[in-house]
Amino acid sequence: MLDTSTLREDMVRRQIAARGVRDVRVLDAMREVPREAFLPENLAEFAYEDSPLPIEEEQTISQPYIVALMIAAVRPKPGDRVLEIGTGSGYAAAVLSRVVARVYTVERHEALAVQARRRLRELGYDNVEVLHGDGSLGWADHAPYDAIIVTAGGPRVPRQLRDQLAVGGRLIVPVGADVRLQRLVRVTRIDLNRFEEKQLGEVRFVPLVGEDAWAGPGIVTLSAPASRPASTEALLRESAEPIPGIDDVDLGPLLDRIGKARVVLLGEATHGTSEFYRMRARITRELITRRGFNLVAVEADWPDAARIHRHIRHDPPVREQQPAFSRFPTWMWRNGEVHDFVDWLRSWNAGVSDPARRVGFHGLDLYSLFASIEAVLRYLDGVDPPTAKLARERYGCLTPWEQDPAVYGRAALSGRYRTCEEPVTRMLKDMLERRIEYAARDGDSLLDAVQNARLVANAERYYRVMYYGQADSWNLRDRHMFDTLDLLLRYHGPEARAVVWEHNSHVGNAAATEMSARGELNVGQLCRERFGEDAFLLGFGTDHGTVAAADDWGGPMRHMAVRPAHAKSYERLFHEAGVPALLLPVGRLARPEVREELRPPRLERAIGVIYRPETELQSHYFQAVLPDQFDEYVWFDETEAVHALPAPPAEGVPDTYPFGV
Repeated sequence: MLDTSTLREDMVRRQIAARGVRDVRVLDAMREVPREAFLPENLAEFAYEDSPLPIEEEQTISQPYIVALMIAAVRPKPGDRVLEIGTGSGYAAAVLSRVVARVYTVERHEALAVQARRRLRELGYDNVEVLHGDGSLGWADHAPYDAIIVTAGGPRVPRQLRDQLAVGGRLIVPVGADVRLQRLVRVTRIDLNRFEEKQLGEVRFVPLVGEDAWAGPGIVTLSAPASRPASTEALLRESAEPIPGIDDVDLGPLLDRIGKARVVLLGEATHGTSEFYRMRARITRELITRRGFNLVAVEADWPDAARIHRHIRHDPPVREQQPAFSRFPTWMWRNGEVHDFVDWLRSWNAGVSDPARRVGFHGLDLYSLFASIEAVLRYLDGVDPPTAKLARERYGCLTPWEQDPAVYGRAALSGRYRTCEEPVTRMLKDMLERRIEYAARDGDSLLDAVQNARLVANAERYYRVMYYGQADSWNLRDRHMFDTLDLLLRYHGPEARAVVWEHNSHVGNAAATEMSARGELNVGQLCRERFGEDAFLLGFGTDHGTVAAADDWGGPMRHMAVRPAHAKSYERLFHEAGVPALLLPVGRLARPEVREELRPPRLERAIGVIYRPETELQSHYFQAVLPDQFDEYVWFDETEAVHALPAPPAEGVPDTYPFGV
């Protein structure tokens, strides 16, 4: 058998100990027992993922953390005799056998009981006995027990299980009047007639079926009205608008819901998924052709996006020192999906006779510190050479840090190098004071130059504050992006309407996520506060597939497998709905019952340009309330990576147009 001890060690450290399980003997048992030995062969590679997995008889093997949590919660002692209800694969019984003297386990599915008995015997777990029977009735022959663990959810604490506890014994059982969600309860026997109960939190288990539990295949959800669907998944299925194909789906109902909104924010759950880019392009085309939208604003650097802007509007090209989108991550915008959309924009604009009415393409981000300096200097060289000379002196403060602006931030913070805040801010103020004079020559060029000067000032500050804490740098960046969007709308007048392409974490309302608790805001929240219902927020999600991402910042792009969604996530709900692709109103325009079903906070996944599947729960999930975060949600169950274009040409080779292809 493959040595998986390192994977088990990582599982214990990241998934179990990091969440608060402290019992050393339980942690050691989780390190020892090979979970892959209790899984179907085709699922062995997923053994140490932080999720439950399917096994035979339509049952599941519990998430490793839940196994450890439940064993630790009964406070096991080395001499204890423990009863387990719901043997399943036998994995939890094997772990339990390492920390107590004797384990008795009951399984209602005969095939699972036979298989588990054989596995446990072959693997040497000889202090475990397996019974095929009704777990809700316990195993009276060996009672009383020092502890009982129930690995399936029932409508109440089964009376016979409680009665089979020894005085001082502990019973752990998931209980809930709804088969979809339970609360983990610990029952402690105080004496022959008294029991003490404590709730340990929300969980979700397969139903406990038996004489003193649920009735069986025809399980009824006790808390649900007769007219209500039997599950959240069924409600999602009947409420969704399926997407048969990105190119031919009818977007008329979506456009009706968007209505007269002035700003439509289109998210993405990763920065490297083809379906997200193609669906955003399709929606944007509809908004341009059928609703008169004239601005596309994206999570990209202003100077790089300006290359696309000039190209699609048929403006004369400007020779640049660096190719467009040459900064990591190049694939985020330098990909086939964006290339096709850019071609469409150029073709559309070719049919618009008035240049002022052509669609524009603009970057909102602030990472392009030195490209923006170059753009400011180029502009001033043309309109005001004396000021251009002054700008070179002022921006010279930043020259030593051109290769890595983050190093400037560390140096300024340490006090070993003076900050450049005053000269770059002074440069921006000078340009703003002279904007009327400059505008008389060329308003569009002035907008570009002033925005680059603003970017330099904000980027200088960003690289300084990034060392003070995540919230400060995050908020500065998102305020800059919102201010840039606001500037574009004001510049183009009251009829201007913008489509924004950014990650879900930027366009979903941060006030509806755990970001708010960290003191973070985002573009979506600022748009909601400024524009109210004239801002339409649309999020995206996926369950599994491939994604273009890197292991670390600055690393090479790889096509990486996206893991199936976490059991407690919104993504898992949509996956279990069984619709391959869909549109669903989730916010103020949603069906009330959909909104209420989705309102309890759940996990939501966010993959950026970095993807670390080995620490996915810690690295990529956060708490959110979907109906308050977005107005609409777009779901693609299986997705594939974007089609990255070749790297920018070598230095000195002209970039023939934004992508050099």
